[in-house]
Amino acid sequence: MPGTPGTPSASSTVPQRSNTAHLRVMTCQVAPRRVSTRLQLSFMPTVTNSTCRASKASRIDAHTLPLIPATTTTTTMSSRDAVTDAATDAVTDQVMTDPAALHDDKESGIAAQNVRLTELFDDDDDDDDDEFPSSAPVKQLPSSPPARVPSPPDAVSIKASDPEVMRSFYQRLFPWRPLFQWLNHSPIPTNDFAHREFAFTLQNDAYLRYQSFATAELLRKDVLRLMPSRFEIGPVYSTNPRDRKTLRNSSAFRPLAKELCFDIDLTDYDDIRTCCDKANICRKCWRFMTMAIRVVDVALRDDFGFKHIMWVYSGRRGVHAWVCDKKVRSLDDQKRRAIAGYLDVIKGGAQSGKKVHVRRPLHPHLARSLDILKTHFQQDVLEVQDPWNTQDRSEKLLQLLPDRNLNESLRRKWDASPGRASTSKWADIDAVAKTGASKSLDARALLEAKQDIVLEYTYPRLDIEVSKKLNHLLKSPFVVHPGTGRVCVPIDTKALDDFDPLAVPTVQGLLAEIDSWRDECDKKEGDEDDAGADADADADADSGKGRAVSDWEKTSLKPYVDYFRLFVSGIIRDEKDVRVKRERDDGSMEF
Repeated sequence: MPGTPGTPSASSTVPQRSNTAHLRVMTCQVAPRRVSTRLQLSFMPTVTNSTCRASKASRIDAHTLPLIPATTTTTTMSSRDAVTDAATDAVTDQVMTDPAALHDDKESGIAAQNVRLTELFDDDDDDDDDEFPSSAPVKQLPSSPPARVPSPPDAVSIKASDPEVMRSFYQRLFPWRPLFQWLNHSPIPTNDFAHREFAFTLQNDAYLRYQSFATAELLRKDVLRLMPSRFEIGPVYSTNPRDRKTLRNSSAFRPLAKELCFDIDLTDYDDIRTCCDKANICRKCWRFMTMAIRVVDVALRDDFGFKHIMWVYSGRRGVHAWVCDKKVRSLDDQKRRAIAGYLDVIKGGAQSGKKVHVRRPLHPHLARSLDILKTHFQQDVLEVQDPWNTQDRSEKLLQLLPDRNLNESLRRKWDASPGRASTSKWADIDAVAKTGASKSLDARALLEAKQDIVLEYTYPRLDIEVSKKLNHLLKSPFVVHPGTGRVCVPIDTKALDDFDPLAVPTVQGLLAEIDSWRDECDKKEGDEDDAGADADADADADSGKGRAVSDWEKTSLKPYVDYFRLFVSGIIRDEKDVRVKRERDDGSMEF
């Protein structure tokens, strides 16, 4: 075939022996570098004989497929802080108009290696080139020597941000097809996806905005080429974001739609959590996230009528909410600010005094929130966090009470027993008040002050700037946090108490699970006799169970991808029903 690497042309003057040697080199199998470990994991999907044979069959078929080049691109930017905005914009424009331009200005060379076609498309058994055709030109790059596969001890120590680890994750585990359907709101490509902005944070901290892709396959290929440490999702624009500089009227380029997003971070709870601080988290302080999700989720559903809400673990110390209803996506900035303001109750930073200032009678949303939070306050705050376990922290509590004489009586009582628990101190407030320690005490004011304290120590602390702007970008679900290696997985609100951020799959662990699955599969096949295997194969063929198994199905990522796919199917189904109803109504108006 003309142009095929390793095939000599008829007019070639190179001796036949050299051609034969060249052909042998170009057609040899060069396995992509893959992290391999042998770890015993707590969660592993059930391996059946049929899935083993299907997986093995897919690997055998791979030997008959041609090899395609996969490149590892490394870009460097020197003196990044000194680059002016104009220069940065120029670099970004160059990347957007010609993504291959990153290959021209670099300090390190291009490392290329051959990868089998089935390995590039192993993340979803239904995800193929026919559904997402690529319009990008195919470039033939020179081959490099085979990469050294790290030994198991090396694999354990490899960081999640390692380019080869990320390459394996994006190739084999990332759910590209559901992500496309989620942002596209239809199985067929539309401008909801084609005009959507993506932003890449590269390994050298370069930040590329206004990236856009006609299909999921083009997005996937660019991610594998650039190998970003993370990528973010922005709004749908009036035109292709890559073409914004070509418009004569700059005002024609404007954001049209985006999900309403919320961001809650545990660092905003540092003044009230006693177990951890800064980027550190544990199961104790994660209860603050559980409280926050419960309060915000019920408000969005009951008070605003929103239906399609997905909560996603941020990968380290927080959660993101994506409200995906069609009526929400088109909200302007003013309406987004109004919704964010409705939910924003905690005011001021860590050094502020009283952070809750609400009117009476309480708004129904706040009254409902108190009902939800009072149990959490008693168990998760008073008993677990013990927030007033020191004299300084006790003084903060006294500052939130309305009566000076009551405060003095409580201070004397607590000074006499320095180790008094927070649950006892909270009970002391009513006990001392009933003794008549303060004749000027207003019982109603004390009740309201205690309600405000409960809200201050339990109510969600939102980063409302994330919610105010239509053009704000937010980290994509299922990317890997480079610091922890954890995948940003969705959270099932029906099993909210069971979610453990420390048990979330890590990229290194997922790759090891694939290896363990294959080992178990091979072992099962080795224990079978031929007659029994053939009988099982016939039964599986009749039942339709002999399909190829995607790599993510072999790992602890499976329940999270299944949840995401179910969530996406609900959005697509509802929007399809709306379109059908609208078409039916339009048809009934014709005479």
